[in-house]
Amino acid sequence: MSSPGILRLSHATVRVPDLELAIAYYAEVVGLVLTGRETDRAYLKGWDEHQHHSLILRNAPTYGLDGLAFKVVEEDELDRLAARVTEAGIEVERFHPGELAEASGATVRFRAPSGHTIDLECGQGQVGNGLPLINPPPAPDDLVGMHPPRLDHIFLLCEDVDGATRFFRDVLEFRLTEEIVADDGHQLTTFLERTHTPHDIAFLTGPDGGFHHLAFWVDEWNDLRTAADTCAYHGVPIDAGPTRHGATRGCGLYFFDPAGNRNEVFTGGYHFDPDDEPTRWTEAEMGRAIFTYRGQVDQRFMSVHS
Repeated sequence: MSSPGILRLSHATVRVPDLELAIAYYAEVVGLVLTGRETDRAYLKGWDEHQHHSLILRNAPTYGLDGLAFKVVEEDELDRLAARVTEAGIEVERFHPGELAEASGATVRFRAPSGHTIDLECGQGQVGNGLPLINPPPAPDDLVGMHPPRLDHIFLLCEDVDGATRFFRDVLEFRLTEEIVADDGHQLTTFLERTHTPHDIAFLTGPDGGFHHLAFWVDEWNDLRTAADTCAYHGVPIDAGPTRHGATRGCGLYFFDPAGNRNEVFTGGYHFDPDDEPTRWTEAEMGRAIFTYRGQVDQRFMSVHS
């Protein structure tokens, strides 16, 4: 029997220069649930997530990504993965529950070869999804905005996509689902998973430590239309979509928070089994891999936040 390892993407920490404005946006427009507040940080989650937070907003002069975390269920697995990272020549730090953030669990932190700060967390505090465990309704009756049920994936950038992908596959035990390969054979973009979905994390060629977007799950295509209507009503700039992706077979809408961090609401995709073979896209078809309907992707969309 294989080791449980990483369960899924747990949370991301995003910088915002105006914390009050960011809280209003993520709580009222995106429709996340505010679960905690400190002087320089706020904690939010999707309505159907049981853990304390899947998004941390940190007040800072700049926007961008501080780091991301993956959920590990068992402490023995946390130790095992920490040993694998150390054996790969990467230094790790250990933190006790509550040391890093409100309701945080035991955490192993390191800097990945891609330049991103990664946490492996076990035992984050649980707050529930607001529904009873016996005879619950389909959803709470006080949802607002886009109200995504949960966090879905994160899209990052780095100079060496091949190297980052090897680290996530060989050390953290992710599975490659899709890749876009340049004419010379190196990987331009890769999609990796731990949850049998098309991707929990993806890498695109760009500057080390780069941040492209954070994506929240919605249940169907009509929810993307509702999200676009919500953006239009609140004057939120839409970056792309609603549209369909060739890679992942998912559908998405991209837009920006008030600080300039790119968000996506995402739905669709497929189930990926551990013994499935990855899908490969050629460089010539990269446009169709990213945007099926347009068949091309412009440089503006490939812009990054670091």
